Amino acid sequence: MSYDAIGRRYARAIFELAKEEGRATAVADQIASFAEVYAGSEELRTILENPLVDDAARHAIVTEIAARVGVTGAAERALRLITKKRRLRAVSDIARHLRRQVDEDANVVRAHVTTASAPPSGYLDRLKSQIEQSTGQKVMLTHSLDPSIIGGVITAIGDRVVDGSLRTRLLRFRDATRPSA
Repeated sequence: MSYDAIGRRYARAIFELAKEEGRATAVADQIASFAEVYAGSEELRTILENPLVDDAARHAIVTEIAARVGVTGAAERALRLITKKRRLRAVSDIARHLRRQVDEDANVVRAHVTTASAPPSGYLDRLKSQIEQSTGQKVMLTHSLDPSIIGGVITAIGDRVVDGSLRTRLLRFRDATRPSA
């Protein structure tokens, strides 16, 4: 079952409350930290999603985990409500939609660059500047290495992906030169 619509609705409400407090970014970070722990532990999900676990125990577990990852204030209240409404399965979607709303409000776009090897000095800064010029938004750029792309660059900006990898070019060439059946 997809919890995307639930995540969007909760994220909108959490964003509005957090923005009124002037803590939208902090709340988004805290919810994301909790969601990461939740998603990363199958045992935790099994316990918290079990209908036989009583509400007091479920709330105690969520409160303990939230405290460990530094969740406070509006984020803590939001997690209590999400737990009470038994919507913890949607917490990753909530975190994703909340991050998107915070970014949109701050006129920020996230971009991720994948290269086969370490890029030359200053390359990522120049790329970030070019993306900022083309989007008119501030760019939060992350980078990862993936030797399987052989060479070139894969750039993901929001939901758009520009795949300039050598691997993809070779695959396209192979497909184009195959005889038709």
